Amino acid sequence: MTRTPRILLIGCGGAIAVVLFAAVVLVGSYRSVFNRLVALDEGVQAGWSQVENVYQRRADLVPNLVATVEGAADFERETLDAVIRARARATSVQLNPGSLDAQALGRFEAAQGALSGALSRLMVVVERYPDLKANQNFLSLQDELAGTENRIAVERRRFNEAAQAYNTERRGFFVRLVADWSGFEEAAYFEAEAGAETAPEVDFSR
Repeated sequence: MTRTPRILLIGCGGAIAVVLFAAVVLVGSYRSVFNRLVALDEGVQAGWSQVENVYQRRADLVPNLVATVEGAADFERETLDAVIRARARATSVQLNPGSLDAQALGRFEAAQGALSGALSRLMVVVERYPDLKANQNFLSLQDELAGTENRIAVERRRFNEAAQAYNTERRGFFVRLVADWSGFEEAAYFEAEAGAETAPEVDFSR
């Protein structure tokens, strides 16, 4: 009779130890997964910052381009105005890197695509002005715009790679539970339309 309480006490102590051990393992696993998600999310946000930087670089070049073109006699004002309006729309779309959902990213991409289209149309018109194509300012802008367009393509691809790595990690069963509990939303991708990966023609020297 005197041994029964001791057996119960030992049994209860063992159960408590198992529960405590499981809790420690669970908390450790949660912290490990949380830290991985933080690191991958930081990669997505860093990639987005680079995307914004190269698009802003292009926007910063547009006023110089417009100013140079305006010096040409009888240059089509409507074409220039279209570029100016497209630039204003593109620079007005500002996204929070912490909430890059598909809808917001789609608005950003549409605005930037409109600017790409306006610049492409401008370059077609430039073909009618041989003096403009020989202008040293144009030759300089040719290199800068072409390099920027290529960089845009590179940074978009890198952003998509970072978003894919994050989303792939997030799809794991336990990881997804941690992500949902901790507010880690799925990252959106750039989904370019056919031909959008091609930089606008900016060769003024032809």
